Amino acid sequence: MKKLVLTGGGSAGHVTPHLALIPKLEKMGWDLNYIGSVDGIEKSLIQDGTNVPYHGISSGKLRRYFDLKNIKDPFKVAAGVAQAYFKLGRIKPDAVFSKGGFVAVPVVIAAWMRNIPVYIHESDITPGLANKISSKFASKIFVTFDEAKKHFAAGQAIVTGSPIRDELLQGTREKGLSFLGFRSHLPVLTIMGGSLGARKINEALREALPELLRSYQIVHICGKGNVDESLKNTEGYRQFEYIQSELPDVVAATDFVISRAGSNSIFEWLTLKIPMLLIPLSRAASRGDQILNAQSFEKQGYCHVLYEEELTKVTLITSLKDLKADQEQMKKNMDTFKASDSVDLILRTITGQK
Repeated sequence: MKKLVLTGGGSAGHVTPHLALIPKLEKMGWDLNYIGSVDGIEKSLIQDGTNVPYHGISSGKLRRYFDLKNIKDPFKVAAGVAQAYFKLGRIKPDAVFSKGGFVAVPVVIAAWMRNIPVYIHESDITPGLANKISSKFASKIFVTFDEAKKHFAAGQAIVTGSPIRDELLQGTREKGLSFLGFRSHLPVLTIMGGSLGARKINEALREALPELLRSYQIVHICGKGNVDESLKNTEGYRQFEYIQSELPDVVAATDFVISRAGSNSIFEWLTLKIPMLLIPLSRAASRGDQILNAQSFEKQGYCHVLYEEELTKVTLITSLKDLKADQEQMKKNMDTFKASDSVDLILRTITGQK
């Protein structure tokens, strides 16, 4: 039996591609282990959603800016490398697959030290700092966008697209409406601000709620600690910190979506053919990767974009009216999208199959 170690964390986007791969790897007979941070979101996603053994290691954040934490975090990274080195020695995997995030860097370095092949997946058009570092130790890098290839060594990157979870395509609208307590008289609008939530999106949505509820039933996935207790009994409005097992049914019931522009999420919405209003993270809060993702999708007619700097109650309402008006053309554009079998291509490369 071959063994594979999976790693990546810090956000749900660094874990969901693993959730797409794990069932197929298990069917193929691979013995899987996951190495992540001691208390990151990846721990709960893997432990709650899979049967894969989880191993926590020390993890320090890698920053491009000055912060006093930069003094001690390199020691955390070094400790993480040592911990990963010994865990890999016990597991003895045939390969390591990394989805990125700061916790992945010590695992990738430790794998390289043990001469274990490393495979990386980069979701965005431009790589994050963690994957830039990890790429120096990788055998192959899987990328979602063709534009991303130029950021890596010649011949190192393979365009695979984004791995989509099979179960996400298996929900039913009826079960989704039943779970939410909604009826079919109004369209369902789902808001996802990312795994950690999005304060500005939450605030604008709740401010616009009285007007929006005249036209939509609203599912608000607002992030941990962001549920507004005063709105719990509002008819036509359901809020959750996070949805896991019921998500396929919720998205099957969704007619429109407001989302951040992380690559994994937007490719899932595209695959499901759901018209989307993307609100990418601003450059003040990120390296601008979500802005590039959103602009690429907008250029192809797959979405509308509302920049966070322009987000208010008024612009949100107006943008949703425009999205609703353009939904049929947007769906036609989405119909032209031909999804590659990302999961199969990644698995064939990792497992050495032709």
